[in-house]
Amino acid sequence: MARSTRRLGKTGVLGAFEELVLLALLHQGREASPVSIRRELAERLGSDVAMGAVYVTLDRLVAKQMARPREGRPAPTGPGRPRTYYDILPDGLTALTQTRRIRQEMWRGISLPASAGRRTIT
Repeated sequence: MARSTRRLGKTGVLGAFEELVLLALLHQGREASPVSIRRELAERLGSDVAMGAVYVTLDRLVAKQMARPREGRPAPTGPGRPRTYYDILPDGLTALTQTRRIRQEMWRGISLPASAGRRTIT
């Protein structure tokens, strides 16, 4: 069993928010910081994302060796701590690929009714 598969648990699938954070990392590229990841998620999801959730998930992905922090330069507005950026690692790419494959397999043959996306008010 591959290392990244063991890190995914019994299902072999990333958690939904872990998957979204890794995808945001890919969208952001070398400029992926916790703030930019949060912004990316908020824009694409259409709702606010708690900064704490982003930090906790990044810590978990680092512990699973799917992402790696990297120190950047301090913000240009003045002195301060260097910014932290994140890179996706090969195990993170493998986990995304495996999660996508498993999710597609689970969705195969399912057809939701047209009303499934609409909310009803009673």
